[in-house]
Amino acid sequence: MKFTFVTLFQNIVEGYFQDSILKRAIEKDILHIEYINPRDFSSSKHGKVDDTAVGGGAGMVMNPQPLYDALNDLKIKNRDVHLIFLTPVAKSFRQNDAKRLAKKSHIAFVSGRYEGIDERVIEKYADEVFSIGDYILTGGELASLVICDAISRNVDGVLGNSDSLTIESFETNLLEAPSFSKPENYENNGVPSEYLKGNHSKIRSLKLALSECKTKFFRPEQLLKHRTRKSYEK
Repeated sequence: MKFTFVTLFQNIVEGYFQDSILKRAIEKDILHIEYINPRDFSSSKHGKVDDTAVGGGAGMVMNPQPLYDALNDLKIKNRDVHLIFLTPVAKSFRQNDAKRLAKKSHIAFVSGRYEGIDERVIEKYADEVFSIGDYILTGGELASLVICDAISRNVDGVLGNSDSLTIESFETNLLEAPSFSKPENYENNGVPSEYLKGNHSKIRSLKLALSECKTKFFRPEQLLKHRTRKSYEK
């Protein structure tokens, strides 16, 4: 799987891949990372990539020329690339999107800055547009990393134990049950006794009950989906 980050600030992104699971995946040639800076494609002698907004308004907008040329060059060299733009005015990214996109061979993330990207660039080049939440970030780089991480976990060979994927939150409509590590008692605070008895059937039942409790508290709409699905399957 290849990921391309189209960004004005490569340094913000590349540090994330210097440690842990994704670093090992890169070392094993499972993941490949590259960077494209739109400023390198600017026709301005000063490398200008932004301009004032047509129609007025505060702030500057990334103008189309550098991005048009950068993305056109990318698509010529990589015809199978899947272009994703990050913006708060888009559909929310979900776990099902991560699983689906993990089947792609090459994904490029286009990160906006300033007041955003000229809409004509998005209309011409975007295969998909995503938001990671109802809030505003300084730029799209963090959102790109969030989505890249979520996709990468679903690429074969990235996780040391692929079974980890089957028990995580959002693999069903329920949140994952609470996790506990050793020691079994820490500062007079123990783990559920059923976890210690070795009856895996009862442990699964308890985890399901705890998962439903957590979902009811934090994400009640997800619990409703879960119950609706169970009723439908009956």
